[in-house]
Amino acid sequence: MGKITAIKKLKRLYRVDLAELDQNKLYVCEDTIVHFFLSVDKIIEDDELLEIQRFDQFAQGKSLALYFLSFKMRTAYEVKKYLQEHEINSEQIEEILTVLSENHLINDRAYAENFIRGKISMASAGPYQIKQKLGLKGIPNELSDEVISEIYTEEDQIDVAYKLAEKLVRSSGHRLTLHQLQQKIIQHLMNKGFNYSVSSIALESLELSSDEEHEAELLYDELEKVAKRYNRNYDGYERKQKIIASLLRKGYDYSDVERALRDFTFEDDN
Repeated sequence: MGKITAIKKLKRLYRVDLAELDQNKLYVCEDTIVHFFLSVDKIIEDDELLEIQRFDQFAQGKSLALYFLSFKMRTAYEVKKYLQEHEINSEQIEEILTVLSENHLINDRAYAENFIRGKISMASAGPYQIKQKLGLKGIPNELSDEVISEIYTEEDQIDVAYKLAEKLVRSSGHRLTLHQLQQKIIQHLMNKGFNYSVSSIALESLELSSDEEHEAELLYDELEKVAKRYNRNYDGYERKQKIIASLLRKGYDYSDVERALRDFTFEDDN
């Protein structure tokens, strides 16, 4: 048993001074002061002290969680991790998450819905990438799959994929042949989380066409760069095969490469 001798307001907490107890100081939040009607000269029994400490751990943890949630919507996993980083014990964390969920301050389904709608609105990601990102925030795969299937229709996916493909054409189309651009678009869209079917439909919707003269210039410029590199260590047939392999890896057509090589003059041929 002990007695409160003083209560002092600090920056964030209150310091409660106790007499006749092994623990002569407590640092508690305002909710704890109010909940237990703590005041100077109040007598604190040993079992009540334990109850005060337990409640205060919960109250401080809840206050931290509310502060964390005040900036933007969070998942249960994010809040749990935040509380762990602030050394709130696991039992209290589970209680806090339960209270916040019951009061609709944490709702993983609502979080997933808002997250997906945001990605659709910004035209920035396909369903597989969205699922991966939600997983990093602690959203179970089953819930992600369910919400994606409800919100992100195939029509929406094609629309977003088309916008991403269109953007890629504007930024890279002038530097690539038609074949290279088509390959790059498919790869880009699949990296963004779209399946091959949706990526292909988006590509077809662009109705791209080739400019033979421009493509020939691109091939010849690339051929000059590759030939200069292989001239140092190779010649004859081996050099030709190295050049062909390099250009094919870059997405050029074999027949176009062969045609360009027939008209190409190597430095040692001069």
